[in-house]
Amino acid sequence: MSLRISVVIPALNEAACIERAVASAWAAAVDEVVVVDGRSHDATVALAESSGARVITGARGRAIQQNLGASESSGDVLLFLHADNWLAPSVGQQIRECLSASEVLGGALLQRIEATGFLYRLLERGNAARVRWRGLAYGDQAIFMRKGVFQKLGGFPPVELMEDLLLMRKFRKTSRPVLLPGPVFVDPRRWQRKGVLRQTFCNWALLGAHTLGVAPERLARYYPPHVDPRV
Repeated sequence: MSLRISVVIPALNEAACIERAVASAWAAAVDEVVVVDGRSHDATVALAESSGARVITGARGRAIQQNLGASESSGDVLLFLHADNWLAPSVGQQIRECLSASEVLGGALLQRIEATGFLYRLLERGNAARVRWRGLAYGDQAIFMRKGVFQKLGGFPPVELMEDLLLMRKFRKTSRPVLLPGPVFVDPRRWQRKGVLRQTFCNWALLGAHTLGVAPERLARYYPPHVDPRV
């Protein structure tokens, strides 16, 4: 029996992106698309529903929204897709073939940042190397794993930032994540708004502060959402 894949998309005022994300999931031959809306004030919900997704409304917060979507999903495999990212059509097949080996529990996808320039290619390679060598995938790499494993790990920690890093630290103690060719396409808006080098240094600073013990809730003040939640 073929594994059923559920794609979980947390969203907040993502009317500009949500249709693309949902459509790419269906094109990738997944079995279910669940959009978890954090009480958007724009057309996110209507556009997600018209694209064929099941929409659930819950409390705001990416970790909280993703956990809710996971709990309401029916698939054997969960894939967490950011609303401003989208999947290549072959992703569903890649995941099913990879997980046909029972020892494989989950992983992530290679990225393709949708912008030209050497620095973006360098970011892609660095992010891929982090998964291969350190076993740490971030949320914009389309983390996927068997639902039972996700539940056993307790889901995403309910923090405001770095929930993906914290989950993958627990996951790599259980199994080494695989890195599939994907790709997952990534919207470059954050890098373009701040500049590639400035945003990258900001990310490194936040990671360093977290390593030194600064709480994710405090760090979240320095990593604002892509869009103003009041829109």
